Formats: sequence, C-alpha cells, structure tokens
Amino acid sequence: MKHRPAWAPDEVDIERPSVARMYDYFLGGSHNFPSDRDLAEQAQKAFPDAPHVVRANRSFLGRAVAALCALGVEQFLDLGSGIPTVGNVHEIVAARRPGARTVYVDSDPVAIAHASVLLRDTNGVAVVHADLRDPDAVLHEAVHAGGLDLALPVAVLLVSVLPFIPDEDDPARIVAAYRDATIPGSHLVMSHGTNEYRPKQVGDVETVYAKTTQPGVFRGKAEIGRFFEGYDLLEPGLVDIVHWRPEPEALRTDPLGGDVARYSLIAGVGRRLV
Repeated sequence: MKHRPAWAPDEVDIERPSVARMYDYFLGGSHNFPSDRDLAEQAQKAFPDAPHVVRANRSFLGRAVAALCALGVEQFLDLGSGIPTVGNVHEIVAARRPGARTVYVDSDPVAIAHASVLLRDTNGVAVVHADLRDPDAVLHEAVHAGGLDLALPVAVLLVSVLPFIPDEDDPARIVAAYRDATIPGSHLVMSHGTNEYRPKQVGDVETVYAKTTQPGVFRGKAEIGRFFEGYDLLEPGLVDIVHWRPEPEALRTDPLGGDVARYSLIAGVGRRLV
C-alpha cells in the first residue's frame, strides 16, 4: 500500500494517473502521486516539450482572461479547471475586475478538495464538483451553488479540456450547450492540441494518455474551429497559442524559439453572436 497524503480524499485511486494531476506536475505543483509523475514522464519522453507546452497554455489562459476583463466581462466559468496553481483565473480577475465572479468546475476529487480548502474564504469564487460533459448539471450547480447569473454575459473557459472529451461524447454538442445557455455578448476561451504538425509524436502521446482517467485526442485546426460555431473570433482569430496576443518579452524569450510545431497547440477567443 502506497502512502496516501493527508490532502488526498479517500475515494481517490492513487494508483491510476489523472490528467489534472499530471498537469499539476508539469506546472511544478505538489498535488500529484507517483503514478501521475511516472506517466507524465512517459508523456514527456514521447513529447519532450510537454512542460513548455503546459506553461504556454497557462500563459494563454492569463492573457485571455485579462483581455476579457478589459472588455468588461464579470463572470467566468472555468470548466475542467484542475488543481489551483500560480496564475489562477480568480486572481487575474480580482486584480482587474474587483467584484467579478469566478466559478471553477472539475470532476477530479483531488482538484476539488484542494480548491475547496484553498478558496474557502475567497470572495467572488465558487468551486463545483461536476462533469463538464453534463452541461445541465454543471449550469444548475454553477447558478444555485456558484452564484452565476445567466442573464448576464459569461466567459466559458475550455482551456486544454476538449482534447480529453472523445468524439463519442460529442464535444461539439457539449460546447454548443454551454453557448446556448449564455446570452449574446458572452465569450468562449479555448485551446486545443493539434495533430497537424507532428502526427507521429502526438499519436504517441495519445497512447500514453490512454492509461489515464481521461484519455486524450488531438484534432485538426478545422475541427477545432468548428467548436467556435456561433461565436465571432476576436483578433487574431484561431491561431497557434504563442501567437495569441503574446507579450513582447515572451516572444523574445520563448524557450522553443517560437516553433509552433513544437507547441502543437491552437487557441482562440470568441464572442457569442445573437
């Protein structure tokens, strides 16, 4: 029997890797188990740039949220939010839109347990334990337990989440359900791994992630673009993640030299049309 940390809920299978905890490991977090670290290292062998990709993804999240705050958005629904770490959505929001609301949603018990403790006394933030594949249940909890007001614009965040929704679960239907539940003027923030640059490498990564609680799949840019149906893409559109409104200093110090193939990650932000 492996040692179970005090922060790990009893119902969590610490022998089976979790996508959320692997992501935490790549970001340098401490809320992961040996099984998560072992598989994350396997993934890194298949895709050596994985830690840089994860950090670029986190940076995009921050830039996108900051951009929406500047547009006056005051409600953020972070689906598949994962384990709280540096640069959380609510921290970015609080610094720019005091009084705005953030609702975190995740199905991973460790992510929920840690977020609940960390954010217990934080104003304007709620944590919902739910599966994003059930939009009705998520939205019910986000409204009644999280204080979300669907009569006002909402930014729906799906940042590197849809790769873990297989085709048989119909991710386009799921995204459309969240879109239809929000009013015009709401937004969708999304990033997604693409298989167009390095199909062999990303195929190897998919094989590794098949051993986790949520197997992953990379998709082509055209398929990713269809998730934005009903949205008007903000500038610069659907682009490689390092090209979505990058900070000048980040371009100069990019650890991968701006090589989009090494990132293999597409991102965009859309505004819901009428």
